[in-house]
Amino acid sequence: MAFAPDIQMWLTFAVIGVTVILYALEKLSIEVVSLGSIVALILVFTIFPMPGPVQVTPADLLAGFANPALITVLSLLIVGQALFHTDALEKPVRAMARFARGRKMLAMLVALGGAGLISAFLNNTPVVVMLLPVMTAIAAIQNVSASRILMPLSFITILGGMTTLIGSSTNLLAADVAAHAGAVTLSFFSFTPIASIMAVSGAIYVLAVMPRLLKPRQNMAEELRSASGKQFIAQIEIRSGHPLVGQKAVAGFFPALKDMTVRLVQRGGDPILPPFENVTLGVGDTVIVAATRSTLSAALTGRTTLISGRHPPMDPGERKGQPDELTLAEAIVAPGSRLTGRTITNSGLSSDTDCVVLGIQRRSRMPRMPMRDIRLEAGDVLLFAGRRDDVEGLRANHDVILMEWSASEVPQRQFAGRALFIFAAVVVLAATGVVPIITSALAGALAMLAFRCLNVRQAVRAIDGRIVMLVGAALANATALEATGGAATVAAAMVAAMEGQSATVLLSGLFLLIALLTNVLSNNATAVLFTPIAIGIAARAGLPSEPFVVAVILGANCSFATPIGYQTNLLVMGPGHYRFADFLRAGIPLVLLMWIVFTLVAPMVYGL
Repeated sequence: MAFAPDIQMWLTFAVIGVTVILYALEKLSIEVVSLGSIVALILVFTIFPMPGPVQVTPADLLAGFANPALITVLSLLIVGQALFHTDALEKPVRAMARFARGRKMLAMLVALGGAGLISAFLNNTPVVVMLLPVMTAIAAIQNVSASRILMPLSFITILGGMTTLIGSSTNLLAADVAAHAGAVTLSFFSFTPIASIMAVSGAIYVLAVMPRLLKPRQNMAEELRSASGKQFIAQIEIRSGHPLVGQKAVAGFFPALKDMTVRLVQRGGDPILPPFENVTLGVGDTVIVAATRSTLSAALTGRTTLISGRHPPMDPGERKGQPDELTLAEAIVAPGSRLTGRTITNSGLSSDTDCVVLGIQRRSRMPRMPMRDIRLEAGDVLLFAGRRDDVEGLRANHDVILMEWSASEVPQRQFAGRALFIFAAVVVLAATGVVPIITSALAGALAMLAFRCLNVRQAVRAIDGRIVMLVGAALANATALEATGGAATVAAAMVAAMEGQSATVLLSGLFLLIALLTNVLSNNATAVLFTPIAIGIAARAGLPSEPFVVAVILGANCSFATPIGYQTNLLVMGPGHYRFADFLRAGIPLVLLMWIVFTLVAPMVYGL
């Protein structure tokens, strides 16, 4: 059966248009829309095969799932998860926290400004990976949703990357095509003046306007963190070899317990109440403290383990060589529970659940006594620690109600050093170009698993299915556009429409078209496709090639309007809990701003 030669192209345009609209409406999940887009394209080329021997096969359309950029992003997400799981960035984050406290805007400016400057000389992706946990921590300290600062982080690195020849692979690709065509040879800082003006203009928008356009959204981790300020009553039993043995009170406080409020020290049958003057902790003492969940979590691991989360409890020295993967979870004492009126010691909870009760939280005033002597009441919240399987087994216990989504692994701080070393090696190898970034990212993910910085289940959980489907669908669309001649048709139509126009109109129109297409095609594909077209436009108009090649480079870097525009957008999408519409809302004004600035500045810079 014969078909019109461009029916495949127009159907491809239709599929892409419907896909973008469905992404923006958010009536269906990103995964469903992406899968539907791929299936639609497969049906198009199955029902309407391409004329000639070269066909677009399902394998061609599914090849995006093995794309190096996608594998790189997923590998870097695993590396970032390992840093989170080991609390490897605790010290630098604390230093940043001290700086950020009381200097909210200054801290943001320093972090984002540094990201932009570094991105001018290093690959954007490792810069975002390096700063992602730091920016998330700043957001937590400032009590600001991470969604308000992670997209700005991605955009700032893109703006910084457009300012030098090596700032982005897009810049290098376009410059290489222009050099091979004999049109122009760009140096390291050839387009830095105009790009810097654009980057500064974009940065003002990103810092001053964009956070107001982004909706604050809490992901699961932030919801848990916001609840982590609640205080639990816990007890620390001091045995032989415990790090608190010999600790003396200073000005009524114990320095080793600075993040906890000491309510009572039980010494034999004698309670010692605050303020604690001339008190030295010794073997046999029980210290009753009030602390947040995050503080108790920190007390479970690290070099100075204060509380044992093992069952039965162990001395710190007995932990060596033990698998140290603990899970914390909260459960409520159910109404009518058999635990009501009983203490934790005689309740049988530990033997029944194989979990240790680390703390108790009560809405009414908590009595000042050892935790083991507190009689439980309905509504008390218990903080459990144990193996993941045992914690999940609490769902079957009728005496307590496990709070869904409250389970989280205790950071394995003893592996923080090796996680930092692996992370630094990934960044250095990728930034210096010793090996391709995909090689360093994959090797880093493997090393994190091999050296127990996280396990396979935690690594799999770090992979965001939305990112996988988005990239797969985007690359399928790009393959279909190129195979059917859709991209070339758009370019040719633009050339015909602007024939005979002034240099300013030609440059402005070329930039806008590229800036829009780079958010649908990949930025590298857009740059390679349009560089020869830009050189041709300049030749027909009798104008120098350099401003037109620079228009391609800067336009192809304007990948702000969709998460598929650039891989740093994909990196922040999960941690920021963004939706497709968030990128449209915040990114489209930035694309238009870049177009306006380029249109005003380029003719003056190049004397056109």
